[in-house]
Amino acid sequence: MGRLYVVGTPIGNLGDLSPRAAEVLESVDFIAAEDTRVSVKLLNHLGIKKPLVSCHEHNIREASQSITVRLLAGEDCAIVTDAGMPCISDPGEQLVDACHKLGIPVLSVPGPTAIATAVALSGLATARFTFEGFLSVNKSSRMEHLQSLKNETRTMVFYEAPHKLLRTLEDLLAVLGDREIAVCRELTKLHEETRRTTLSEAAAYYRDNAPRGEFVLVIAGAKPSEEPELTFEEAAELTRRRMEEGLSPTMAAKEVARATGYKKGDLYRAALEASGEEE
Repeated sequence: MGRLYVVGTPIGNLGDLSPRAAEVLESVDFIAAEDTRVSVKLLNHLGIKKPLVSCHEHNIREASQSITVRLLAGEDCAIVTDAGMPCISDPGEQLVDACHKLGIPVLSVPGPTAIATAVALSGLATARFTFEGFLSVNKSSRMEHLQSLKNETRTMVFYEAPHKLLRTLEDLLAVLGDREIAVCRELTKLHEETRRTTLSEAAAYYRDNAPRGEFVLVIAGAKPSEEPELTFEEAAELTRRRMEEGLSPTMAAKEVARATGYKKGDLYRAALEASGEEE
């Protein structure tokens, strides 16, 4: 019977690949990759030539079946992701689950991970934290997720893409209140940056400065006595900004009302008045 190796790869700087990871990638029979086009660049850098098979969210069921068949037949496989530790917020977890159920040995080759790196850089409480991944692009699912975190006292970690960053910061501010945040950008890469600030200041900064690169957001947990909601004036201003982004006054007021608990009609009127429009 073969073995599955869960191999961590660099999150940016290729110099962060461990010697053991390179040895394992050289020794296995084949490699399961999230995106073979990305992984082949790393293998070329190492001078390694190995068969690559795709293992991503759109084919994970079929890929798991074919990979486990080969493992049961005695071949060794390494699973890698585009960057960092595979199988975390990643379809590879289903392959690992399938291996355990079939009694196939699963071994670790630890490597860089953006989650732990960002938490260490944040300067926020690290004794307990929760990884929340990417927020849904679906409005109702997104707000439901955030509402469930209003009273979360642990430090929270999110991933976000640049084109969605500002919207995410504004939604976090609306639901959680003005918390401390570390905005970590392009970790281990040439333009690495950690901006320790507050949610309101971060949102203001990225309204004026277009976000670039991949982001990890580390946000302080709620304090036991903390009231996470915005003031009514802040909620009305958020409603007005949503209108400027293209939402109708009704939809903007409804969205912010759901997030903050204020009445939709009150927000609607206040936002129209602030923008100089008439009902």
